Amino acid sequence: RYEPTWGSLDARPLPAWFDEAKFGVFIHWGVFSVPSFGSEWFWWYWQKEKREPYVKFMDANYPPGFSYEDFGPLFTAEFFDPNQWADILKASGAKYIVLTSKHHEGFTLWGSKYSWNWNAVDVGPKRDLVAELATSVRNRTDLHFGLYHSLFEWFNPLFLEDATNAFKTRKFPTSKSLPELYEIVTKYQPEIIWSDGDGNAPDTYWNSTGFLAWLYNDSPVRDTVVTNDRWGAGSICAHGGFYTCSDRYNPGHLLPHKWENCMTIDRSSWGYRRDARLRDLLPVEALVKQLAETVSCGGNLLMNIGPTHDGRIAVVFEERLRQVGSWLQVNGGAIYGTKPWRAQNDTVSPGVWYTFTPKEGKVNAIFLNWPVSGILELGEPRAKLGETQVKLAGYKELLKWVALGEKGMVIALPQLTPQQMPCQWGWTLQLTDI
Repeated sequence: RYEPTWGSLDARPLPAWFDEAKFGVFIHWGVFSVPSFGSEWFWWYWQKEKREPYVKFMDANYPPGFSYEDFGPLFTAEFFDPNQWADILKASGAKYIVLTSKHHEGFTLWGSKYSWNWNAVDVGPKRDLVAELATSVRNRTDLHFGLYHSLFEWFNPLFLEDATNAFKTRKFPTSKSLPELYEIVTKYQPEIIWSDGDGNAPDTYWNSTGFLAWLYNDSPVRDTVVTNDRWGAGSICAHGGFYTCSDRYNPGHLLPHKWENCMTIDRSSWGYRRDARLRDLLPVEALVKQLAETVSCGGNLLMNIGPTHDGRIAVVFEERLRQVGSWLQVNGGAIYGTKPWRAQNDTVSPGVWYTFTPKEGKVNAIFLNWPVSGILELGEPRAKLGETQVKLAGYKELLKWVALGEKGMVIALPQLTPQQMPCQWGWTLQLTDI
């Protein structure tokens, strides 16, 4: 049994499914999806920081005296079709999803008895959005279902009172935050608890170790659940399950501890933005690059989309997800279930990232630029004459190669028209007996 101490909790082995999965989809959805302007931090930027674009936006579009709470009933989700979402998520090639059950605004996407009249069952959709998505994902896909939960809430009076008392009092975690965590685990049995937003309070204020000890010892998901590292000030990148370290974290080298790169397709926001331009969205080439780099360095990629207030996954997000999925159909062997190789990226050709498939003893070289010459030089692999074989994922015939002394090889790529290419945006060489 795990003790409620970091020493004991950090010693828990991470359930194997998480490292094998490699790729997940993050979904930021909430009342912030109604103004859908600027960022999911809309309430804070408008009311607390009084940033000019937000104040102007409200003055121009809403009547005087309109409060953030008035957005609640406008969060309608009338086009939310959880089966359709599940099908899109499955088509993305992701192996898990993480839905914001509650962001820093405090609005819960389930009918929490600890969030009276500020939840999706009492206000707005009048639906349990968490339950509906969980059911569809479990019925229609083999994806692992996870939930994001914000520890703190910007404007909750109990939290503000505790903060004023320098967190010597613990009214907020005992009456709101912790009961919600126990509630979502018991009710929805998520296999990821993605914690966030410590409000500068230490983990002792949140009783994070107490909750995690229960989660790992006695909860209904004790054997399969994974957690991140955001459990109080100072715990990030130091304690918990996998490390996130920061948003959009991509170190570019191998880390000794399992980590995750959580990033957004929209460069500027996690929530949906009506004011987003096409240039604000990452092209699929950049997403494939992030995936290859992250996995080669031992990480998982958690790619975020923001649905609309009426429950749609915008067509441009759907397209990005389906594009990544089509790439993974050809190259998934170089991603899923792989381990980092002795080298993460090539020393001679830029834009080449390595992974290792232990089952087949295969080294995968993912290259992001198809050389004009049709010849790809690799500096890292040591090839063996008469033994080493080179294949291009999605292409039948073996490729010809020449060894370069002690280390390195030159590979002749097949001459293909764009229509004959097995995929776009990046390709995989499978090297055996290297």
